[in-house]
Amino acid sequence: MSEPGPASIPTSADPRSKRPTKRRALSPTSAQASAVTHLFTNPERDIKIPTGARQKTLAPPPEIVANVQGSSAGAGSGEFHVYKASRRREYERLRLMDEQVRQEEEKREFERKMEELKKKDEEKTNKNRKRRMKKKEKANAVKADNDKQMMDVDKIQDANDKAISAANQESANNGDAAGDDLENAVEVKDEGGIVIHDDD
Repeated sequence: MSEPGPASIPTSADPRSKRPTKRRALSPTSAQASAVTHLFTNPERDIKIPTGARQKTLAPPPEIVANVQGSSAGAGSGEFHVYKASRRREYERLRLMDEQVRQEEEKREFERKMEELKKKDEEKTNKNRKRRMKKKEKANAVKADNDKQMMDVDKIQDANDKAISAANQESANNGDAAGDDLENAVEVKDEGGIVIHDDD
């Protein structure tokens, strides 16, 4: 009789089974976890980090050409494959040259566009900066004008206070009756159009 085993374990996962475990498609997270686990198995080993896209290059041409083809019209069918390989290499060389030219043109176009965008950004920044400076100067001018008006009002106030104190001193000197009339009739006009009545 066989040993009773847990029914929920698949046959491939059973430790008594000799079958290899099933390989499943890895999700991106499990693939990354597997790669990290593999890297940590031997931490002293150097890790090669790719430096970017590799440029396609052709193998250098041979220094010695063993079977030079002639231009005779009666070339045999044995030379057909040699001719096809030679033509394929030449077409690949021309394709790579065209690709290189196209990449250089794209790079120049990209740099030109970036330069234009940078120039536009600088112009917009300068325009906004000038607008902000004008606004700031206008605010400073309004503030200075307000400060000047406040100083003028303070001067007028001081002049009115001096006039009132002078009138009070005169009234004290001339007597109480004359002083009362003066106090009631004190009107001081300033150049700003402010009239102050002193009613005590």
